[in-house]
Amino acid sequence: MKFYQRLRDLREDSDKTQADIAKILNTSQSYYAQYENGKRPIPFDRVVELAEYYDVSIDYIAGLTDKKHSYKEWDKI
Repeated sequence: MKFYQRLRDLREDSDKTQADIAKILNTSQSYYAQYENGKRPIPFDRVVELAEYYDVSIDYIAGLTDKKHSYKEWDKI
């Protein structure tokens, strides 16, 4: 699924480790790794947190668009 790859790509593009992102989400690295590997569904509130952190739309994370619209731009649309 494109969703899991997007999580990994966003993290790597920002030069962060899984441990860095896990800390932001207040979870463990191993738990976060399961999100990226598709072994555990990521809760919607975590997706929102990541969209805010990476400044991209939830649609981008979900793979519904390939455009990295800023999270903040959605207020203007």
